[in-house]
Parts: sequence; structure tokens; C-alpha cells
Amino acid sequence: AIKGPAGRKGITMNVARCAAALLTALMLMSPATYAADGAPATQAGTVQTTPVQAEQDWQLLLVNPWNKLPEDYTVELKKLPNGLQVDARIYDVLPAMLSDCQKAGLRPLVCSAYRSSETQTRLYSNKIARLRAAGYSKEAAIREAGRWVAVPGTSEHQTGLAVDLVASSYQVLDRKQEQTAEQKWLMEHCWEYGFILRYPSDKSAVTGIGYEPWHYRYVGRETSKAIQDSGLCLEEYLTALENAEKNIHTNENQETAKAVS
Repeated sequence: AIKGPAGRKGITMNVARCAAALLTALMLMSPATYAADGAPATQAGTVQTTPVQAEQDWQLLLVNPWNKLPEDYTVELKKLPNGLQVDARIYDVLPAMLSDCQKAGLRPLVCSAYRSSETQTRLYSNKIARLRAAGYSKEAAIREAGRWVAVPGTSEHQTGLAVDLVASSYQVLDRKQEQTAEQKWLMEHCWEYGFILRYPSDKSAVTGIGYEPWHYRYVGRETSKAIQDSGLCLEEYLTALENAEKNIHTNENQETAKAVS
């Protein structure tokens, strides 16, 4: 296991203070109008870096094609029964979710969890090589590879907070995975354990990653419920969180100004 601090410093943004404002914003905001009016998606289909990234707690760490893993990031890992590793802070909740899935008569399997930088580099390079062998130009291969295998330093698997889960009876990472009973159960219940389906089918322009009906990310119970209820992806949720905090500060400043006057 990699030793070191148990993640980044604690959250400095007071989530509790902006919870009411955030929930109000989520209730008023449909995914469609959000994408049109204020999502971090640009005309080029990219995602802008949100300032909230620097102030988040470990559960809300944003890692995507536009937000690299901090160079000084360290994680304390704990080994799962199958030998794969995850952030020690999610070790108890992940087996609990899988156990309940098994109690429903299903057989979920963790096929990928924490990845070192070296492992992620190997997977990314192999994907490019396969695309090149299939006839892609170098530039096209690099571009297409990044849609399915994150560029090293931008993969959630390097955080220890993400896992790829598959049905034991069907272990291929493709769209058919969503048709398995295991994925149907996980998509419906994962939020109850603090997990979200990280790359939904309708959010690729925002997340920068193609639809992956097997990739689950731990974000904490409060956040997973808000995302489940709102239909937002993590990028959109963090932007809503940032806007809610700004609104609170604005209101506080206005109230202070009134009191002084």
C-alpha cells in the first residue's frame, strides 16, 4: 500500500452552510436547462476548471481531462479480498454495497480499482496502439483513446475512489454491461452507499469520457443523493455547489451592508 496523508486537507468550504441554497438550485434546475444556461461545458465540448476544486474535501475531488490529479496527491490504500486496492476511507462502504447486491441474488465483481501512474500509462499506451493498428492516424488515436482510457494523471482510478464493477456472468466492459441485473441494481441503489455512476450516457460532453455503465465513484452519501435526485453529473454538481456558496456570500455581504448603514 502507498503510505502518506489520508488524502487532501479537509474541506474549507462549509458545505453545511450552503446545503439549503444548493438543494434549492438543484430542484429548480433540470439537466437540460443547466447544460444550456450554466454547465461547465464550453462550445468546444470541454469543461472549465471550477474554483471549487481547490477547496473541496476528499470526497469531492474532481479529476477529469481538464483537472489533473494534484502532483502531491497521496492515498492510503487498503486491499480488497480479490487483491485490488481502494482508498482506505471507502473500504467498509464498498463491500457493504456489494454484499447487499449479493443478497439480492446477484454476483457483482470488482474488476478494476486503484491504479498507479505506471499502470494507467500502460493502459493508455496500449489503447493508442490498438487504435493505430486499426487504422487510426496518430492524432486521431490519441484523441479517441482519451475518450475511453484517461490520460495518465487524469484518471479517477488513480485517486482510489473509483471502481469498475461488472457482472460475474458478463465481464466485458461495453454497453451491454448496462443490461445485466447487477448493473441495474447498482445504478438504482449505488447512491444509498455514497457512490454515483460517474460517466452517464448523456453527459459525455461534460465529463469528457464516454458512457461507462460500470464505473462507480465514491462521493459521499449527501452528494450521491443530490446527484441522484437532480440528474446532474459531478462536474455540474460542483458548479452548482460553487454558485450556491457565492450566493450565500453575496447575501451575507448585503445583510452586513444593511446592518452597517
